[in-house]
Amino acid sequence: MTVRITLRYFDGCPNWTTARERLNEAVRAVGLADRVSIDLERVETEEDAERLRFRGSPTVLIEGVDPFASDDAPFGLSCRVYRTEAGLEGSPSVTQLREALTGSRPGVPA
Repeated sequence: MTVRITLRYFDGCPNWTTARERLNEAVRAVGLADRVSIDLERVETEEDAERLRFRGSPTVLIEGVDPFASDDAPFGLSCRVYRTEAGLEGSPSVTQLREALTGSRPGVPA
């Protein structure tokens, strides 16, 4: 079975490239490299962002689900910020992505 991952981004935010690198590292770390399909999806307009419920760049969807979603985050073409074990960053950490890929709840330190 192939795990379908989508990395949504918009051109005005450079953090999606870091997310792509970390996602590739996490996929390899959990042994899914041969069973994962990673699609890049560029969001181009505010209308697309609303329609897709895009909470900012980068957004990682695993089987269509955003494991890092916050219900109060607005939709739109903005750079997204993640709370990681190293503080606020523009991408989920490799650890958080590994946890999301293995079905664990993405961990955020207290």
